[in-house]
Amino acid sequence: MAQKLAAVDPKLLEVLVCPVTKGPLQYDRKNQELISEQAKLAYPIRDGIPIMLVDEARSLEQ
Repeated sequence: MAQKLAAVDPKLLEVLVCPVTKGPLQYDRKNQELISEQAKLAYPIRDGIPIMLVDEARSLEQ
């Protein structure tokens, strides 16, 4: 069964910043993540709620 993508409040996306760099985040709707290019981290979004914890983030470096 396909997982339904929960919508994230656009106003919330406007105010969220990376907790590491305080820089901007890019919303990746397909993967349900918020991407910090500066920190090279992807923060997960679960049930429409961004999880802004470094311990929960996925490293973008291979």
